[in-house]
Amino acid sequence: MSKSSFAEKVKIPEPILNLCSKNVLVMEYLSGKKLAVSIEEKLAAILGGDISAAIKVLKATQQSLDEESSLFFRVNVIIEESRADNTRYQKGLKAFQLLSMTRDARNKLSLLLDATGHQIFHDGIYNGDCHPGNILVLDDGLLGLIDYGQTRRLSHHDRLALARVVSSLRKRLPDAQEVADAMRKFGFRSRDDNVEIIAKNASLYFNSDIEGKRMGFATPQKYLQYLNSKDPMLHVPDPAVFVARTSFLFRGLGALLQQQIHTSSHWRKHAILAVAKNGKAHQLYNLGLTPISND
Repeated sequence: MSKSSFAEKVKIPEPILNLCSKNVLVMEYLSGKKLAVSIEEKLAAILGGDISAAIKVLKATQQSLDEESSLFFRVNVIIEESRADNTRYQKGLKAFQLLSMTRDARNKLSLLLDATGHQIFHDGIYNGDCHPGNILVLDDGLLGLIDYGQTRRLSHHDRLALARVVSSLRKRLPDAQEVADAMRKFGFRSRDDNVEIIAKNASLYFNSDIEGKRMGFATPQKYLQYLNSKDPMLHVPDPAVFVARTSFLFRGLGALLQQQIHTSSHWRKHAILAVAKNGKAHQLYNLGLTPISND
């Protein structure tokens, strides 16, 4: 990623090679605040410096996407209850500050998703543990990505197989057969080979859990249990696991900002470029045995 345009916006610490060993990774220190802490502090400033209230609001917001759990709704309630003498101007100013804070945080999340997509589909190396504690807002304003103890590598085959899955999720209403075919070529296998269920698993893994929410499932885990009850997955390729985990982590951060993240919409351009670069002259091989068409 150091040679890409993201290097001007995202900082990854350099390893200190003479201190590293087979079991120990030592990297340079990046000075900044965790992204989650930065959001908490900005929200606390809007709430008159009450950090505990800010944390409480953010935790409650992350649990649901309904109107009465929204960040704006909860902050407005606190503002109304905290001071009866808040003028219309003061309320408007706080609303503007909240909007500005949310927009800035969402822009940072969008940049993070984009940079990670580049790492996965272009570099084939990415941080498999990209939780909020490992994302920093650096003193110079850049985003810092730290803790590469869970660095994951994707082979050429895995990158392209994954790219085909993400590319197949490109439509608002993806073609289930196309998605299921891409999942099979990646190595996914289910008991009944149910096209619809395989496609729904793809969306859950690499895009969004919004359909599960619409069906009344409180968590992605419960929705996954439901899908497995319909057609259990017998094999999930190892390379898919940490990419899916990364997708889930980003969606959790999006929920904190009252934003429904569709991971594939951020990764799609990187996936399509990866497939295009491969060209028509090459064939993929699933487990080295079955040729996979480029069509």
